[in-house]
Amino acid sequence: MRDVRFPSASRLAGFGTTIFTEMSALAERTGSINLGQGFPDEDGPSAVLEAAVQAIRDGHNQYAPLPGVPALVDAIAEHQRARYGLEHEAIQVTFGATEAITAALLGLCEPGDEVVALDPFYDSYRAGAALAGARLVGVPLTPPEWRFDPEQLAAAITPRTRVLLLNSPHNPTGRVLDRAELDQLAAACVEHDLIAISDEVYEHLVFEGEHVPLATLPGMAERTLTVSSVGKTFSVTGWKTGWACGPAELVAATRGAKQFMTFAGGTPFQHAAATALASAEEHGARLAAELKAKRDRICAGLERAGATVLRPAGTYFVNADVRPLGYDDGVTFCRELPERAGVVAIPTSVFSADPERVRSLVRFAFCKREDVIDEAATRLGRLRSG
Repeated sequence: MRDVRFPSASRLAGFGTTIFTEMSALAERTGSINLGQGFPDEDGPSAVLEAAVQAIRDGHNQYAPLPGVPALVDAIAEHQRARYGLEHEAIQVTFGATEAITAALLGLCEPGDEVVALDPFYDSYRAGAALAGARLVGVPLTPPEWRFDPEQLAAAITPRTRVLLLNSPHNPTGRVLDRAELDQLAAACVEHDLIAISDEVYEHLVFEGEHVPLATLPGMAERTLTVSSVGKTFSVTGWKTGWACGPAELVAATRGAKQFMTFAGGTPFQHAAATALASAEEHGARLAAELKAKRDRICAGLERAGATVLRPAGTYFVNADVRPLGYDDGVTFCRELPERAGVVAIPTSVFSADPERVRSLVRFAFCKREDVIDEAATRLGRLRSG
């Protein structure tokens, strides 16, 4: 395992307003149903919410320790141990998984390094790499199955590659990578002495298949930083309470960057997150079952509207090909959809370094109430009639 390096400063340039901001503003302006941004419209379990209220009343309102509230650090360790058999050397609590990933890239990459990720990828990955002065290199996931070609993976790795940034269950495709694919990624990391940052925020939201943490594969525990959060599992995305765990040197590099970003806070939410994680297995299974039913409802609605659906195996999201609706460009479709049907979605191409490859695809979020999904499906039906 190579030594951890701490980067020199780098500058972010050329990144404008995110597509989520643009489309959410469009939803507000037109009164449309927002199936663009992936946030639930129902609160998490009442016991978890009450734990946050109680933490405030108990006086947990000042800075948390930099590594995180001890109760949460212990709860994360127990979750990883009980669910996956993982014993992590160190844990760092962060303001959501996005901060964990960005801090890790800042702490682990030098300017000129390369970061390999499956394409399409969550939009903050490219920004995080740019902040570190690194270049994000995509390995295409090919629709409709959303699989990668091992030869393209091998071609993406160069002597400058420093990090494999993996996301499974995968946003925006909803793909859950199988063990054979993970074995290929792990073998590449070992062969080329890469650090892996594994974004597993949707770990409990799997409908078909199995979530296998990258760190559980041979040769990976000592080179993998595992990232997750309570936001998706417990429908509290606004709490922004996440973590990074793994080898002490990788966590230390992440902490070294994180301390100058936000230091530590969200203290009552950290205490509540510790309470939440005690029920993660039970609640996660229940939420996954509910989301699977919602997935099926939105998929049926999209199919009735005439779109070709790429049914996801996990996460909050489903992609649909809108060419049967007369559009070969998802961006144009999404900008016209609010006026045509009163629904907002996100063009999948904004997540890709090669937008033309997924130009006709559109991502819809289904982490909404059933009545909202049904109304959205009814409105989408206007596309066929109109």
